[in-house]
Amino acid sequence: MKKFIDSLVNVWKIEELKNKILVTLVILLVYRFGSQVTLPGIDATKLQNLTNQTEGGIGWLINVFTGGAFSEASIFALGIMPYISASIVVQLMGIAIPYLQKLQKDGESGRKKLNQITRWLTIGITLVQGPGYIYNLKNTLPGDAFNGDFFSFFPLFSSVLIIVTGTIFAMWLGERITEKGIGNGISLLIMVGILARMPEAFMQEIASSVSQNNGGLMKIVIEIIIWLLVIIACILLVMALRKVQVQYARRSVSGDFEVDSLGDNRQFIPLKLNSAGVMPIIFAQAIMFIPAAIAGLSKSDTALSISNMFKDPFGLVYNIVFALLIIIFTYFYTAITVPTNKMADDLKRSGGFIPGVKPGAETGDFLDKLMSLITFPGSLFLALIAVFPAIIHGLLNVQGAWAYFYGGTSLIIMVGVAIDTIQQINSYLLNRHYDGLMKSGKNRKAVA
Repeated sequence: MKKFIDSLVNVWKIEELKNKILVTLVILLVYRFGSQVTLPGIDATKLQNLTNQTEGGIGWLINVFTGGAFSEASIFALGIMPYISASIVVQLMGIAIPYLQKLQKDGESGRKKLNQITRWLTIGITLVQGPGYIYNLKNTLPGDAFNGDFFSFFPLFSSVLIIVTGTIFAMWLGERITEKGIGNGISLLIMVGILARMPEAFMQEIASSVSQNNGGLMKIVIEIIIWLLVIIACILLVMALRKVQVQYARRSVSGDFEVDSLGDNRQFIPLKLNSAGVMPIIFAQAIMFIPAAIAGLSKSDTALSISNMFKDPFGLVYNIVFALLIIIFTYFYTAITVPTNKMADDLKRSGGFIPGVKPGAETGDFLDKLMSLITFPGSLFLALIAVFPAIIHGLLNVQGAWAYFYGGTSLIIMVGVAIDTIQQINSYLLNRHYDGLMKSGKNRKAVA
């Protein structure tokens, strides 16, 4: 504990790091304030139906990603979801479009052009989703929630324009955090949005357990212990590595992948157990919404049964299909984002080799096979964490809103972003104030 407190004190001593943290906190405050500002022409006291719509399934996921702005009919109603969608599209299209492949290999200049393409695509997606969101409001909220002429041309146009502008502004805020703050701007906006929903969900769980004789305080203690254990499991999943030993005939710098030194001529390539991150869960969650939507078009009993089955995020069939999709998408996303052949080529060019494996094509095949082997337990672990909210809901009768924080997208994002942010702060401490993390060693004055 003393070491942790000393680290916090040292953070404040480094002027540059202190300024970055303050800038980040101010921007996050602006984003949270904007999430509470309701669109003009809508009565903020009559949004209960919209809130009910976001209590489960894909609606809850969208609401979490926007920090509750979706259910508040806010100017940030879509948050940075269109930017995330645009980023995924650009990344996937990079597999098939040679121009995007070229940009990915062009270093900093290519990255800037890809970012610009992502921004324009974000605007295009928001222009499509904005009217869809207004249409959803019209079908969900009662008529007296709107001003009399809200759906005439100019009020409707201005509302869509405000939503598009809100998304662009949120994207800009995220980029400012990345450039002027402590980094991971978009991810931090998502994490803060998730954290904003947590206190309300926890208080609802306490009220349900205590006031309704549903286990009392002892149940809350057990839930917190289980929650902390799940967080530890998520940390292990995010940080788990398979270290592939590499030897070099000379000291050199590898290509575009990370290599950590083990000695003068002995190093390793770190392959993550979960290279896909939370993307498989996001893809699977989106797919799970399709059967219910299609079945809802029919009025037959079979279609109604299927629709209800896929609308229940705590149901057995829903979670079995959900887990299988996560495993499939984990393999798919890992295959397109981990360039094993490029790793092998870069390793060969830099004079490195894996002991017992020939450089070149055989090294690529070896890395590809190894990634497949470690992805299997990683995908199973990811699927288990994704469906754990349903497990905890069934075992302990946990409230739905609080059960979601026991796994799935929200918890993995929180853990992943928190680890990345801590690592960035630690790098500043190591570079500027050595004793901030080390128990012993010479003191070095902080460099402003």
